[in-house]
Amino acid sequence: MPAVMENRLDAIRSAIPVEGLFAAKDWLISPDPFPISGKFVRELEHLGHRLAVFQRACNQLYQLSVRGKQPAWIAKYLDAGKPKQLVEYARQKQFREMLPRIIRPDLILTETGYIIAEIDSVPGGIGLTAWLNRTYAALGEDVIGGERGMLDGFRTVLPNGGDIIVSEESATYRPEMIWLAQEMNAFFPERNWRTLAAENYEPQDGRDVYRFFELFDLANIPNIDSLLRAAAEGQVNVTPPLKPFLEEKLWFALFWLQPLREFWRRELGEKYFLKLQEVIPYTWLLDPTPLPQHAVIPRLEIHDWREAERFSQKQRDVLLKVSGFSPLGWGGRGVALGADLPHTEWEKRIEQGLANFDSQPTIVQQFHKGALVEHRYFDGKNAELRTMNGRVRLCPYYFVEVDRVRMRGALATIVPADKKLIHGMRDGILAPSKQVD
Repeated sequence: MPAVMENRLDAIRSAIPVEGLFAAKDWLISPDPFPISGKFVRELEHLGHRLAVFQRACNQLYQLSVRGKQPAWIAKYLDAGKPKQLVEYARQKQFREMLPRIIRPDLILTETGYIIAEIDSVPGGIGLTAWLNRTYAALGEDVIGGERGMLDGFRTVLPNGGDIIVSEESATYRPEMIWLAQEMNAFFPERNWRTLAAENYEPQDGRDVYRFFELFDLANIPNIDSLLRAAAEGQVNVTPPLKPFLEEKLWFALFWLQPLREFWRRELGEKYFLKLQEVIPYTWLLDPTPLPQHAVIPRLEIHDWREAERFSQKQRDVLLKVSGFSPLGWGGRGVALGADLPHTEWEKRIEQGLANFDSQPTIVQQFHKGALVEHRYFDGKNAELRTMNGRVRLCPYYFVEVDRVRMRGALATIVPADKKLIHGMRDGILAPSKQVD
């Protein structure tokens, strides 16, 4: 390995905090940011605003359903399995217009462009991407967002400083959030940020809170009532807002429902509606409700979901996903590719999805295989530079700021070509992104 490259890799490795960035997890280091074209960068910048408009429309649709101005089944779907107290809390008037301040879509890069696998409102990787951007910028790389873009973006989320509270369920990501708070304090010493455990957190009047835990985890946080009460009384601001309906994957199924098409056209505008149709995969809700005899499930041409149990392997080239409000609803835990399941397991998953519909909805989603790319990485075991033939998940981080939605960084996860589901793993590369022309 050339000395220049060895020095570059040493600089990246030595920049990793002593405490690490993920608890008990590591990744493959690349000497290079992931390259994307200027045209694609511009498309990603537009996508951020479209997704912010989409989230606002989702919030509006739920509120209209609750008030009887849209069908009641919309709110019923989105509230399934949630505690009554949390549903009532999320509906309070003072929270009505509150939306997540950070939007991170998971984009699968395909041969023809990209597809949005899902949208994460409580995303991991914020501190990691900030660290990657700073580290590679120090090596002279013009990374997307720049050296401190992620920090500048997070400052808009908690402009007066505040507390990042992390639950035990999300403890894997605690090191990166500790690092993030330390860096925020170093760059913006006039404010103060802290990373604290959610389980014993005591809200302080005037200190805003960044919630880094999923809402299904509330039952495991003994002191959560004091935070809910402080937020309801206006003593603190909590973001992302405690709105479980916004964190459901089944929004993609609602987006494709014919009865709601005119709502989406009106709220998104014709241009945004058509653009999102190009990148939101067709999605169905695994709903056991009987259909009239003359009706079929769109595109599948079946009358009852149990008919899908007899699908061939080719017909099962779809993803099954737990929609949300469950330990299986995040981190890729509740996702399975139907074509990779034995037929008996596929049947079992369909039956489970139908049986659990009222408490834990499941969606079925078109599967789009990632395109193959080549990217260099350091093989620590053999102390040599290698090239991976892999597939990419690109995660742009959008911050909803006062005047616009800004992309402040983009994390690329590259996994070996034989991995069909892309997520962070020991044999995957994590790298920042940069524009190339």
